[in-house]
Amino acid sequence: MNVLVTGHTRGLGRALADTYLAAGHRVFGLARGHVDGAPAALVQGHADFAAPAALGAAVDALLGDITLDLAFLNAGVLGPIAALRETSLDDIRHVMDVNVWANKTLLDALAARAPAPAQVVLISSGAGVRGNFGWGAYALSKATLNMLAQLYAHEFPHSHLCALAPGLVATAMQDTLAAKSAATFPSLARLHSARGTSRMPTPAIAAAHIASIVPRLVEHPSGSFVDVRERYPLPDDERSG
Repeated sequence: MNVLVTGHTRGLGRALADTYLAAGHRVFGLARGHVDGAPAALVQGHADFAAPAALGAAVDALLGDITLDLAFLNAGVLGPIAALRETSLDDIRHVMDVNVWANKTLLDALAARAPAPAQVVLISSGAGVRGNFGWGAYALSKATLNMLAQLYAHEFPHSHLCALAPGLVATAMQDTLAAKSAATFPSLARLHSARGTSRMPTPAIAAAHIASIVPRLVEHPSGSFVDVRERYPLPDDERSG
């Protein structure tokens, strides 16, 4: 199977790439950085997701005439955790460029390929449906990403699209959030208490679980938002690794 993973050099993206490589698949990674010493089955391309207009050419250069079976549109940024009135339009634009418009350009490039990937998974977040204080730019971007998946489902008649919230994962984003005050931003209390526990699995555990449920995502209408915690909770024995 040929699998595209954006943001494949760290965090959940790196773990997804490693999971599919370990299963014997060929992975095409697109990111700003590069994985040193990568196996031959990992084909890497460079892209700046803050410059969405260039991503179509980057996809074509990376894939050539390869037919993709599965694509994970994973690359994203957190942006500022702050009151929305204190968040500048420039900061919001940057988050939207990376988390939404980069994925719009990628979807356009994938739709133009013949055939398009059988499955496209856009990594979303529960923040996009909860609207908690402080998550302004990120929440706006993920809510828009969810609608992007729903709208593009009409334009990928032979593909299945899903906006997937992976739940809490112990990545660098959580390190950033750990430095923010739960007294100021109450929704962070749950995240802070989950750090170092089975409620916040490692990227490797989360990626393996996601890979195991990808075939089941087609049970949902194309374009659906699916929260892993609600639909496919990680069994306790898997949480512990």
